Amino acid sequence: MSDEVWKRQEVDSPCIKICTIHPAERLCVGCLRSIDEIAGWGRMSPEERRAIMADLPARAPRLRQRRGGRAARTGSGA
Repeated sequence: MSDEVWKRQEVDSPCIKICTIHPAERLCVGCLRSIDEIAGWGRMSPEERRAIMADLPARAPRLRQRRGGRAARTGSGA
C-alpha cells in the first residue's frame, strides 16, 4: 500500500501553538490569524487558505509595536 493514500493536498495551518489573542489587534500572536480565520480554517478552500497565508507577513508589524515597558513608564523613549 502506498503512503500517497494518506497524504492530502491541503495548505498547512500556520499555527505554531502559541495561541494568544492580542487584545487590541484581535489577532493570534502566534499565527497572526483572526479568531474567525482560525475557527473556519478546516472549512476553507485551498485558495482561501493560500490568500490568508499570503497576507500573514503584512500583519506581523501590527503586533510588534511596544506600547509599554520601561520607556512608557519613564517617558525616556529609550
